[in-house]
Amino acid sequence: MGRRALLVVVAVLGTVPVLSGLLGIVIGPGALPGGGPVNATIDSEYRFTSTFWLAAGLLVWWSLRRPEQRAGVTRVVLAIAALGGVARLVSIAATGRPHPVFVGALVLELVVVPLVIWWHVRTIGPVPTA
Repeated sequence: MGRRALLVVVAVLGTVPVLSGLLGIVIGPGALPGGGPVNATIDSEYRFTSTFWLAAGLLVWWSLRRPEQRAGVTRVVLAIAALGGVARLVSIAATGRPHPVFVGALVLELVVVPLVIWWHVRTIGPVPTA
């Protein structure tokens, strides 16, 4: 698969945090599949962390405008998303299996995202040095 296909896949991956980050900020935890009422502390924290999720997606989109020059940004954001999958594993160990949407997210984060990072390195090349 070529460069254009890679950039489309990365753009789609960037759409997930943009949309879910916006929903998290505007609607709050009630936007989650299987979500229910929460206390004010959980609501506040969820909306706050949703801004980081939104920012991650926007950074991925921004990096697509100059993929070779901004390759490091793309890879760092994707690597952070993959680490989020590790945090989901901790959650499963601590509290049990989440809603199936989040099991799918776990697979995306721990399998698909690392494959996209690998594809990005092979297609775009090394991160430019200053």
